[in-house]
Formats: sequence, C-alpha cells, structure tokens
Amino acid sequence: MFRGSMVALITPMRGNGEVDEAALEKLIAFHLESGTDAIVAMGTTGESATFSHKEHTALVKRIVEMVAGQIPVIAGTGSNSTQEAVELTRQAMHDGADAALLVTPYYNKPTQEGLYQHYRTVAEEVPLPQILYNVPGRTAVDMLPETVERLAEISNIIGIKEATGDLDRAARLIDSCAGKLDVYSGDDGTAMELMLMGGKGDISVTANVVPAAMHVMCEAAIDGNRVRAEEINVHLEALHQGLFLEANPIPVKWAMYKMGYGENVNRLPLTPLSDDYHETLLDAMHEAGVDVE
Repeated sequence: MFRGSMVALITPMRGNGEVDEAALEKLIAFHLESGTDAIVAMGTTGESATFSHKEHTALVKRIVEMVAGQIPVIAGTGSNSTQEAVELTRQAMHDGADAALLVTPYYNKPTQEGLYQHYRTVAEEVPLPQILYNVPGRTAVDMLPETVERLAEISNIIGIKEATGDLDRAARLIDSCAGKLDVYSGDDGTAMELMLMGGKGDISVTANVVPAAMHVMCEAAIDGNRVRAEEINVHLEALHQGLFLEANPIPVKWAMYKMGYGENVNRLPLTPLSDDYHETLLDAMHEAGVDVE
C-alpha cells in the first residue's frame, strides 16, 4: 500500500521548544515539491517521546491538514501501553492519517507472545492500516521474525519497518511474508540493499535533508536498478552515517536548521549537536549535494 521514500519527519521548533508552524509548513512544501512518497509524523525523528498526548495528536492532525491528501501520512502511534497505542491509533484514524506506525513496546520488555497480543489488540480495535516497527537498539526488545510472520496474517497489519540493519533477517521476512506484509527499511545505511532484495521502501531520516535524491534512489532500488541506485547512494553514504553521530534526531535537527527549517532546538533530554561534529556533518551534507555554509 505504501512504497518509496517515506520521510521520518523532524518537528521544527522555536527557541521555547514549541512547534514552529511556519517552518513545518515550509518543510511539508519542501517534501511535496521534492517527490517524497509519504510522510511519517510523530515518529522517533519527530521527538514523539517528548510530546504530551494532546500535543502528539494535534500535530498529526495539523500535518494531515497541511499535506491535504497529496501523499500519504503515516502517524506514529506506538506506546508501551497497549491501551494508549489503541487510543493514539484511533485518534490518528479519526484525524485522517492513512496508516499508523507502531514501535514495539519499550522499557517493559514484553515476551514474543506479549508483542503478538499487543499488536493484535491494536489491529482488532482500530481498522486503520498498521505498520510494525522493530528497533531493538532503542526499545530493549527485539520482535523476532516468527512473531512478525504470525502478525502478517492479520489483514490490516500491512508492513514492518525493520530497523536492525540485519539484511539476512530482512530477506527472510521479504520471502516469508510476501503477499501479506511489506518490508521497509528503518536503517538508511542498508536501505538500498534491502529494497534491491524486494523491500518496498525506506522510512528515512536522510530523506529530511535530501528528499529528491532519496526518492529517486528508492525508486531505482525497488525497481531492481542497482546501477542507478548505487550511482545516487554513493553520494549519500556519508550523510547516512553523519545523521547518527549522536542520537537521532539530534544531528538531523541541526542539519535542517542549517537548511533553514526551524531553529537548532530539541526538547530535553535531547540537546543540540555537539560542536565537535559540525564540520563532519557539513562535509557529509556537501557530499550529498546540499548547498549550506
């Protein structure tokens, strides 16, 4: 249902930590003009963990309004509380989101059966298309392929963002879930290879900075055109790495600030990018074709 370069959108902020609506509108326009295939609102890169329930749902609704149906909007609605995940997903559906992205429940370390029951409950309660999100480096729980394969039998669970960077695992999921569930990369550094193997897209941090290049690279990789995909991706590899010099979204918020999309502001406990990394990230942006000083 969804494919291509799906940007894990930053949330531009003003100096007081409030959402910068003018910068957000400019950012949405940038993605619409650049060929971004879908917008993921209020995911990890959007700093969702620092937003109140009310702020979270209001921002998803506002992004849906700004996009105005031109491309899909996928709302981050995951929680380590199953009931809260149900409520956020239901609200996202009510506010017009095209799908929900649900991270594995973090901190409380559920079993594989607990993960299955969690996702099945949300899917049964809310008939919105849903994408699983496995990122054990952040959540301290790893959703194993056999659990994903069970969940793929549920009709409105339509994809997984697999952010481990494990291409062998991705290949297994692409094969075992074919026709039931699409596999998306959540790791820009290995995204091209995942799509060349049959993955359907990349939920991307890098796409914030170079949306046009990521759109074309993803399109080429999904179509199996390795030469074209590599031709583009070789200039993005330093940026894929540079955007994780510190915890996401610290580097990408700084990069977008340099490009004129909001101030260099994160909500605590996140802090601005260390001065030690500025030159390295600027070099990576230049290599990717971004014209900033």
